Parts: sequence; structure tokens; C-alpha cells
Amino acid sequence: MATAAVKRKAKVKKTIKHQPKVFTYQWKGVNRDGQRTSGELKGSTIAEIRSVLKAQGVTPKGVRKKSAPLWKSEKSITAMDIAMMTRQIATMLSAGVPLVTTIELLGRGHEKAKMRELLGTILSDVQSGIPLSDALRPHRRYFDDLYVDLVAAGEHSGSLDAVFDRVATYREKAEQLKSKIKKAMFYPAAVVVVAFAVTALLLLFVVPQFEDIFKGFGAELPAFTQMIINLSRWLQSSWYYFAIAIIAGIWLFRRTHRNSQAFRDRVDVAVLKIPAIGDILHKASMARFARTLATTFAAGVPLIDGLESAAGASGNYVYRKALLKVRQEVMAGMQMNVAMLTTGLFPDMLIQMVMIGEESGGLDEMLNKVSNIYEMQVDDAVDGLSSLIEPVMMVVIGTVVGGLIIGMYLPIFEMGNIVG
Repeated sequence: MATAAVKRKAKVKKTIKHQPKVFTYQWKGVNRDGQRTSGELKGSTIAEIRSVLKAQGVTPKGVRKKSAPLWKSEKSITAMDIAMMTRQIATMLSAGVPLVTTIELLGRGHEKAKMRELLGTILSDVQSGIPLSDALRPHRRYFDDLYVDLVAAGEHSGSLDAVFDRVATYREKAEQLKSKIKKAMFYPAAVVVVAFAVTALLLLFVVPQFEDIFKGFGAELPAFTQMIINLSRWLQSSWYYFAIAIIAGIWLFRRTHRNSQAFRDRVDVAVLKIPAIGDILHKASMARFARTLATTFAAGVPLIDGLESAAGASGNYVYRKALLKVRQEVMAGMQMNVAMLTTGLFPDMLIQMVMIGEESGGLDEMLNKVSNIYEMQVDDAVDGLSSLIEPVMMVVIGTVVGGLIIGMYLPIFEMGNIVG
């Protein structure tokens, strides 16, 4: 059975690879009556569009690919769109609406053109007799392996509505958690960016004005003031090098992070050690792991496969490595809670609840409770960080700006003392 599934996936991948991209073309031409006409058609190439027009009795005079204006660019499909679509499918299937009708209604009524096109493609495949899981698999950008495998499990068990309900809950919780993590990471980044921008503006535009005033003093400037002036001169003469270095650094980081698994792993290890942020990421990884494993286990996916999916969904190399180790131990016959204890990574509370779930036969229920606990802790931690970071931001910016102002006014204070 596993071999057949692998072959089916390989066949679908091969079909995807050779499937041509479809574009919208605008055309102008002359019909059989000699009248000018125009319209739009979808196809892979201009030659294909010309062939279709000739078959309809239209002599094409111009065919070009349609490009949307910048102010009318099509909105892309987001993860929340997929979560909402999944919830709608679950609701309609539970109400007894047939699958084909459900997809057709959702596709016809969606506000986004790309979403309508996606659902239309899936509907066409399902109507031709392809299982829904195989119809989803080509669209890996929107439906990952976990999503597709859960749908396949629902098709095999005949409980597609229940599986979609679980997947919808999983996706909704995952998006909420992702939003909280982004919120936690945004504030520290905002503090750094604002402090840097204010400092640069002062050094580039304000300090030079004071320097012109100081030239007429004819006295030696305080060391702190001279240091600020030297920094301002350097930034004025080399700001473009500095800007290029920052842009190149960001580009290099993103490129390396995208192409190097080893670098991503090192970043994952490092972010867990960041004060305050690291604790939030620890709890978020445990929440994702518990939610994913609960969803797969409740859908009838074997525990071994569920642990592999949970490892990938944890979102961090440290937890992915630990969960794959747990999977190996479970395959060797060890209980899951014992295997988790050997990693030294998971807290006692989580391990105890897993042990209770294994002994009572309600592992999915216990994991859902664990996930709810950690998601609440993440929410509280983010709220606490948000309330703390606002005064910290004011202190940081006040210190930077205040330090520069004091440095500029020191010579004036000293002259006042001399005159006095």
C-alpha cells in the first residue's frame, strides 16, 4: 500500500513538472462577417490562442499576454485564505453538501481571482475522477504534504468531513500562533530600526550644524563631543558604503538562509537563546508539535508517520532533531513519553500528559490540551513583551537622542562656566 502511494505521488509530480503554465491573453481579430472583434482567452502560448481563434472562424490581428495594472494587481492567496476555505469545506460537507458541489460553490463565490482559478482547477480534476488528495497535491505551494496526507486518510476512512474539520482547526490555530510570534519579533526589531534611523538623521543633519558653530569657539572640544563629531564626519563621507553593507548583509543572510540547511539550523539554535524571545519560541514549537501530532493521530495516521509530520511542523531544528530521535525510539519499541524524556528537551508537564494519554488511549485529546496550554502561554508572553517593550523603546530612543544632544551642548555649557 505504501509503495502504491509513493508511485502515485511520483506520477503526480511528473505530471506537475510537464504541465504548461496557463496565462490570460487579449486578442483582436476579424470574424467571418468581416467585423472587428476582441476578447480574452486562456492558454499556454500565443500560437495556441491563434489556433483556437482560427478554429472559431476569427482571423487574429493581434494577441498579447494580459498584464494587470499595478493598482489592480491580483491579490495572492494567503495561508489564512486556505484555512478559511478548509473551514468552509468542513462545514458544507458536514451539512451533507456533495464534495463537487462544495468546491464549485466556493470557487464561484470567492472574491480573489487566483483562488477562483485554484478551486476551478481542483474541481476539474475531481470531476474527471481524480481523488481529492491527488487533485490537491500538484498545488504544493498551498497544500503541504501534511494537508494532503490527512485528506487522503479521510478519503480512505470515509470521514472526509471530520478530517477537514480537524485540518481547519489545525490551520486556524497555526495561523494564530504564527501571528503571535510575528508580533513578538516585531517590537524588538522596531526598537532597533527606530533607534538607528533617529541616530543616523541626527548625525547626518543636526551634528554638522553644531560643528559649524563650534569652529568659531577657538577652544578644544570635550572628548565626548569630538567623538560624536568624528562619527558624524565618517558617516557623511561613507554613508553609502554603510548603506550598501547593510543591504548586502541582509541579502546575503536571506540567500544563505534559503539555500543552506546547515545555516538555517544554526539560526534556529541561536534564536532559542535570545532573552524573552527564545522562551516564546520554545513554547510555540511545543504547541505546533502537539497540535500537529494530535491532528494526524486523530485522523488515523500511524504514530510513526505523525511524529515525522510533527517534527517538520515544529518550525525549529532543535525540536525537529529531538522529535526524529523520539520517532526512532518509538520504532524500536519504546513508549513515546520515555523517548521524549531521554531527549532532555521537553518539560515534565508535557511528558506526564503524553504518558497519561498513552495509558488511557486518548493521546490525541491530551496533545490537544497540551497545545492549548502552550498557545495560551505564548499569548500571555507576547502580551507581556508588548507591554514591556514600549517603555524600553522610549528609554532606548531617549538615551540615544539625549546622549547626542548632551554631547553637542557640552561645549556651550563649558563656555558658560568659563564666562561665569
